[in-house]
Amino acid sequence: MKLSHMSHTVGTEIDTRSRILQSAQKLFAEQGFDATTTKDLANHAGVAEGTLFRYFSNKKAILVEVATQGWIKMLTDLLTELSEMGSYKAISQMMLRRMTHLKENHDLMKVCFMEAQFHPELRDKIQSEVIAKMTEIAEVYFAEAIAKGVYRASLDPKVIARVFVGMFAVAGFSNETMTTDPLELRLMAEGIADIFLNGVLVQRTCDR
Repeated sequence: MKLSHMSHTVGTEIDTRSRILQSAQKLFAEQGFDATTTKDLANHAGVAEGTLFRYFSNKKAILVEVATQGWIKMLTDLLTELSEMGSYKAISQMMLRRMTHLKENHDLMKVCFMEAQFHPELRDKIQSEVIAKMTEIAEVYFAEAIAKGVYRASLDPKVIARVFVGMFAVAGFSNETMTTDPLELRLMAEGIADIFLNGVLVQRTCDR
């Protein structure tokens, strides 16, 4: 087999797999996992129903792939933005960007958050393979920040990492915190960043 033909075949395989996952994300978000049939998926992706099982063992495997890759994308973007910040107080700007672009991630968010509630094995996989790994990466980052004097030396970087991933991954993609008003969005972003950076208690002289 010629190299060019091999490359075309690999590219076609990747495109087909990607198309299936994109269709699954759309349909699972609109109809729910249980109400979506493999025939629905195949029709939406423009492939034969049997083709689905060349790439995935069953419908649940497709859900796991969509949700897992979704969480990886959300958390990777989050950590990438954090690592590129020149100032830690720019966290509020990052939060504002995430909230402003919420609609772009609406389908992904519904699948990642909603379906995980009803499928314990999916929730466990996301927790053990994705969130835990991203929290470890964040922990290293915050340990370095503590060493540079950005955060208090008395803080545990593992705790900071867990709080960070929890606050910014969930709050940044939650319908419960969303509003379409630009001012409210900005205030929400600044509020979350302020609470993360400074806490909520008034700092009394005797506490310092």
